[in-house]
Amino acid sequence: MEEKLDLKRILIFLAFACGIAWAAGLIVYLTGGLVNSPELIPGTGLTLALVLVAVIYMGAPALAHVLTRLVTREGWQGVFLRPKLKRGWPYWIAAWFLPAILTLVGMAVFYALFPRYFDPSLNMIRDQLDQAARMTGQTLPLTPWAVVIINTTVGVLIAPLINSLFTFGEEFGWRAYLQPKLMVLGGRKAVLIIGAIWGLWHWPLIVMGHNYGLDYPGAPWLGIPVMMWLTTMLAILLGWLTLRGGSVWPAVIGHAAMNGIGGLALLFMQGEPNMLLGPAPSGLIGSAGFVLMALILFLSPKALAKPEPEGNVQAAAAGDQPAGAH
Repeated sequence: MEEKLDLKRILIFLAFACGIAWAAGLIVYLTGGLVNSPELIPGTGLTLALVLVAVIYMGAPALAHVLTRLVTREGWQGVFLRPKLKRGWPYWIAAWFLPAILTLVGMAVFYALFPRYFDPSLNMIRDQLDQAARMTGQTLPLTPWAVVIINTTVGVLIAPLINSLFTFGEEFGWRAYLQPKLMVLGGRKAVLIIGAIWGLWHWPLIVMGHNYGLDYPGAPWLGIPVMMWLTTMLAILLGWLTLRGGSVWPAVIGHAAMNGIGGLALLFMQGEPNMLLGPAPSGLIGSAGFVLMALILFLSPKALAKPEPEGNVQAAAAGDQPAGAH
């Protein structure tokens, strides 16, 4: 029997995911935006915008997942929460380390094309260390390259775990609920649709300066299609991790890993490049590594194919055994 697109539940999910997130975005806008948001605890840097974005906005897809199942009485089958490490461990490893490699590729491409923005002397970090020394009255026992090494080590090894607390909110919605609903259209169409929706879902943050600032030509609206480009590339990568890993957790880690390492290219930056282009992976050129990986996966005949049900796989494996095998 041919599966049909569950349009009703998809629309309910999207209404919840966008409605909750955009309501939080409106509050951020009305209370000073991302830059001038009031501090909740003076002197800590913990602003109202930071809390609303990290908890409510980014958590909206997960909440939409839960609310849609409750409202439509869908039940709780196929929530993609089982880790399935025995089957999916290679995809956990790929999720943890691949974003760092792809970020380095994009960074290298950007600085190769625009060498005037590359600062091998790391003067930006040097200035920050000097400023910290003046404020504290003590010279910090760090060199600029030590800062780069520490940031990279934390970004690769630790950030994927910590950031997962926040990226789960998006992935439990987009990959664990919307993607399975759209798979009846085929894996390639599913990830492209999710990528476009995911990018548009970010629009209130983009128009307030998230990722690209507000100083580029065409600001702030040109940032929206660029964000859609990025989210489409990521939807392919994270969709592949979810499908082949059989769980939402590789996508959660992969998303967290990218967020953790995404600022690495900025440590080498000088001048004022157009952030729509790079050097961060959110830019069109800075995302070159992710684009290449997404293209490979998208053209692969099996990468985005719907997995066989586990029962069918086990039955097929048993049928392949010779008679008398146990």
